[in-house]
Amino acid sequence: MKSILQHIKTEKRNLAVLIDPDKFNLENVSQFIDKVNKSIATHIFVGGSLVLDKATEVLITAIKPLTKLPVLLFPGDVCQVTNKADAILFLSLTSGRNPEYIIGQHVKAVSKLRHCDLEVIPTSYILIDDGKKTATQKVTNTEPLTNLQEIVDTAKASELLGMQLVYLEAGSGAKQEVKETIIKAVKAEINIPIIVGGGIKSKFAIKKAFRAGANMVVIGTAFELDEDFFEEIKR
Repeated sequence: MKSILQHIKTEKRNLAVLIDPDKFNLENVSQFIDKVNKSIATHIFVGGSLVLDKATEVLITAIKPLTKLPVLLFPGDVCQVTNKADAILFLSLTSGRNPEYIIGQHVKAVSKLRHCDLEVIPTSYILIDDGKKTATQKVTNTEPLTNLQEIVDTAKASELLGMQLVYLEAGSGAKQEVKETIIKAVKAEINIPIIVGGGIKSKFAIKKAFRAGANMVVIGTAFELDEDFFEEIKR
């Protein structure tokens, strides 16, 4: 059986639905996951910048019996780590310079991961400036990147450090998605898969990200604001 990382590497177009436990109504979980199952989604991400303790585990426990899609942790901090998921994106905020989110939270997570059988996927998390202050900025006290060469160099440095994925993120509720020029420039420089998320609100935006070189696109706010968006991405 392929690992989740191997699937992302070998499949050209992966689509993940990101669910934030802090914003999600558990009463709607069955109806929501049914829509996910009928869509072209290939993965489910669960996590957020500000999540109450145990909320992630409760949500994943509710999701797992309802879908065959792999469920990955997208944790903002160590309290979101749970063995109920299939894998964890071990996110290092390489766009920032706050050691707590480059390595600090990871050290704290080891005591939990030691007793988990999660697939751990080292992931470089690069926050891209779109003009709107994001929750990630507020929580981590870091600034997003604006310079194209710095973004590309950060992605390449991440690869050289052994990261397995690069996540280009415009931020939750971003005004616009990560530009195609950025995705293309990073794709030309690195040999590991690229995930693109933030500000993606249409099927056209998804196609643009794939065309630019994304291996996986993540959608979240589009569903939070308009669940009818599922109609656009039905199988």
